[in-house]
Amino acid sequence: GINIYFCDSLQGGVNDEITLTAYIIIALLEIPLPVTHSVVRNALFCLETAADEKENHVYTKALMAYAFALAGKEEKRKALLSSLEKEAVKKDGSVHWQRPGKEPEVDLPYYRYRAPSAEVEMTAYVLLAHLTTQPAPSQEELSFASLIAKWISGQQNPNGGFSSTQ
Repeated sequence: GINIYFCDSLQGGVNDEITLTAYIIIALLEIPLPVTHSVVRNALFCLETAADEKENHVYTKALMAYAFALAGKEEKRKALLSSLEKEAVKKDGSVHWQRPGKEPEVDLPYYRYRAPSAEVEMTAYVLLAHLTTQPAPSQEELSFASLIAKWISGQQNPNGGFSSTQ
């Protein structure tokens, strides 16, 4: 069997181990490993604890929302998406997320602002979390998802790619 130990320092001030745990769960569930697999179960327990007990970074919350969506944990998915919506940047008929305390983007004529890769990534994870639900996303979720998709498509570079590490 696979033996991976997660959340060694759940009490630590940084969310790195939580973020890493979320990445690993996403990868395992996309294989797909069943939610009942012991590694997935342990890691999910870890994330649930973190979601309940900690003030998490927007990026971490986006990853967790998608991980819970893949795991079919609907209540947790909805709770995180609701928390994320409060932190959303709603502008020009689109929705996205950015790092807390970031400098506002320059608003100059002819200047096309492109978001940093982390913002493209976390916004994409929120979109995936909205669309990954059983039986299917509600009309309301689809409408909100289309506003997120609008922002993401606006981040494409002239070659059709994105400034993302993913």
